[in-house]
Amino acid sequence: MTHVTPRVVAAASGRWRAVLLAAVAACAACGIVYELALLTLSASLDGGGIVATSLIVAGYIAALGAGALLVKPLLAHAAITFVAVEALLSIVGGLSAATLYAVFAFIDDESTWVLAVGTALIGGLVGAEVPLLMTLLQRGRTLGAADTGRTLANLNAADYLGALLGGLVWPFFLLPQLGMIRGAAATGVINLAAAAVVAVFLLRRVVSPRQLASALCALGLALALLTTLLVRSHDIETTSRQRLYADPIIAYRHTPYQEIVVTRRGADMRLYLDGGLQFSTRDEYRYTESLVYPALGAGAHSVLVLGGGDGLCARELLRQPGVQRIVQVELDPAVIDLARTTMREANGGSLDNPRVDVVIGDAMTWLRGPVADRSFDAVIVDLPDPDTPALGRLYSTEFYALVARALAPGGLMVVQSGSPFSTPTAFWRTVSTVRAAGYAVTPYHVHVPTFGDWGFALARRGPAPPVPTMPPNAPPLRFLNQQVLDAATVFSSDTGPRPLEPSTLENPRIVEDMRHGYD
Repeated sequence: MTHVTPRVVAAASGRWRAVLLAAVAACAACGIVYELALLTLSASLDGGGIVATSLIVAGYIAALGAGALLVKPLLAHAAITFVAVEALLSIVGGLSAATLYAVFAFIDDESTWVLAVGTALIGGLVGAEVPLLMTLLQRGRTLGAADTGRTLANLNAADYLGALLGGLVWPFFLLPQLGMIRGAAATGVINLAAAAVVAVFLLRRVVSPRQLASALCALGLALALLTTLLVRSHDIETTSRQRLYADPIIAYRHTPYQEIVVTRRGADMRLYLDGGLQFSTRDEYRYTESLVYPALGAGAHSVLVLGGGDGLCARELLRQPGVQRIVQVELDPAVIDLARTTMREANGGSLDNPRVDVVIGDAMTWLRGPVADRSFDAVIVDLPDPDTPALGRLYSTEFYALVARALAPGGLMVVQSGSPFSTPTAFWRTVSTVRAAGYAVTPYHVHVPTFGDWGFALARRGPAPPVPTMPPNAPPLRFLNQQVLDAATVFSSDTGPRPLEPSTLENPRIVEDMRHGYD
């Protein structure tokens, strides 16, 4: 008969605890990935923002507490309950992205409810983990207060380190390499692996072989489900995405910054960023001409374009005699890549012209850099509407003050400012914000059929507001002329000026304005 010494038993017990703590770290990483996936989905599908983010985070944390309370009656069967919780969590979390994406595409009105239910279920299951794991770590041991504290410290350390790992893996690997649907499904597989480790190393010591076999079969079925999702995810995503757009999709990219979709039907090509239409080739010339030419004044030689990665502004600038240097600052390299390939027909290959210097970077960060050799006769701010905090910072007094550092004396800045009819508060908030940054401002607006009434803010440093004029030697244009510009500065009673507080980094009022929309 083999004699088992207390030291051998202690060593074996220590190994089981090490395995369990490793499973804790893996489960914590999965839990944080599921939450980040929900936040990413909210931003990509519904615009996200402060309210949605707060509700998801607060709801998730509240669900953690609810899950910890609800699992108390099951602590007597901690091992088998833990495996069941992990199996269920892997299915719910792994399917969450695909489910929400499909619901948003096919039943738009229900997507908020699915997001809320998914947050509650995932948070509740993750909340159940810690009481179960604490019970497993203490099994068969008589602990004093100090030993209990050490056990809890080990559990928390593994939990928090796992959360850190998940927080790094999602933005730097899972999302860019696999996308939302496959990334969530892959995380579910990791969850299953952690549950299988617990089943093999712990359950066999406390349950019957039949119960262990049943648990492993359940994990196998869950794995088969997630594997099927991984294999078929491209078809699911493609079908669901196409439902969101009326025209056939010809290019798609999901980047760390946004979802980019290009559609085409006949001669009409359209660019969408996070579901928001950026241009249609049917009438983009109206928008682009109105944005570019008033900023050139008496004849600009150097122009800075912030945003506008589609290359349409650069196309018009290259047509203007006298423009010798264009610096294009665009955050997302994928937009530049698509501009040089898929959208090349629309922009005429402008970004490959030797007079255009393309810079990949955040506009605010770039403006805060050294100002040497950055004196421009004109600055064109062609950024997406400020419907998120990340974009709201680029519509702040601080941002426009930074732009002033890049302007040559007497230089002009023009800002795309949204619709004075559909989003009047956001439009006039932009005008007030530019004015608060020390500019004299002249707002103007034109009709772009795809967008409706669309407005801009023309500004320069100094007391006298600039008068929108066509630059000398302007090429023949399809839409804009001096008569149109003269009329563009006139606003009707229902779209007229509104005195508003500026939007700042500390209080990004314009983001909330965009959420209210028409008022």
